[in-house]
Amino acid sequence: MTQTGLPPSAPQGKRMLSEQVYAHLRDAIMRGDHAPGDALKPQDLAKEQGVSLAVVREALVRLVGEGLADRLPNRGFAVPAYSDRRWQEIAEARRTVEPVLLRMSVERGDVDWEARVRAAHHRLSRTPVHVPEGGAYYSEAWSEAHRLFHRALMEGCGNPVLLETFDRLWTASELARRWSTHRNPGRDGVEEHRRLEEAALARDADTAAEVLVRHLTLTVEGLTQDA
Repeated sequence: MTQTGLPPSAPQGKRMLSEQVYAHLRDAIMRGDHAPGDALKPQDLAKEQGVSLAVVREALVRLVGEGLADRLPNRGFAVPAYSDRRWQEIAEARRTVEPVLLRMSVERGDVDWEARVRAAHHRLSRTPVHVPEGGAYYSEAWSEAHRLFHRALMEGCGNPVLLETFDRLWTASELARRWSTHRNPGRDGVEEHRRLEEAALARDADTAAEVLVRHLTLTVEGLTQDA
């Protein structure tokens, strides 16, 4: 199977269409164009995109595999709901794994690691969280800067297998993180990230791990609080 979820023998044109529809739907879900729990109707999406039903279904199946859509018992599709237990399970996994990686980074990280963390935090702090037009949930530039800052914190661990685990968990939780940010606009993420950087670079593993756990906990709490 190829990255698009289609067999290698599939026509090139069909693979390209499937990739385009997948990218469009993924971006729309991440932007919040489709609310949590909304149905994703293949017939409507095919008409909207001007493609076949088969192409849309292939794109939706790929989104299901990434946790960005659910496949319903009657063969329909929907955006996951706020209440979906997976978000709690992913949050639990992150609160278990990431403090361990951060402690390892604090213990093992060299001067180059310190420089990468400082540079990543500087970029994050200088990137606007929201875009002014369109009422989007997030800024793509900020989301990438956010990922790179957290990734830089973990890279000092020096263990590529653990870093792959971090990458998978980050991807799995990104949709929930964006929803949480939208539902809790008053959260002071700037201060949370500043404290993370300071504790890590001060080589204070206990404080860094404590701040990180609280940071991750606030994200999942944003999904369970009253709307």
